[in-house]
Amino acid sequence: MQAIIYELAAGVHLLVEAIAVLVVGVGSIVSLVALMRVELRGAPHGARKEVWRTFGMWLLFGLEFALAADIIGSIISPSWIEIGQLAAIAAIRTFLNHFLEQDLDRAAEPTA
Repeated sequence: MQAIIYELAAGVHLLVEAIAVLVVGVGSIVSLVALMRVELRGAPHGARKEVWRTFGMWLLFGLEFALAADIIGSIISPSWIEIGQLAAIAAIRTFLNHFLEQDLDRAAEPTA
């Protein structure tokens, strides 16, 4: 039974990591296209900032999926070294997520 759970967790881990990559990739393409539109049409005030905020949201979603994959990965990590590496990666992703979210919140505030 334990082997089945590990196999299931490994499959889910891979799937969630793939979703994280897909989310960041799609967000990058969507944001690049939006930025090109803004630049080609002559950017109205705040248009680049809106593209940046949209891209930041895609990155946040990608980081959330990557963090979920790390949590699932900790279930299938057989050694303390691998668990430590996953913990370090999860901590870095959590800090990135926190500060990116703060930046996005500040960018959403109206400027005086």
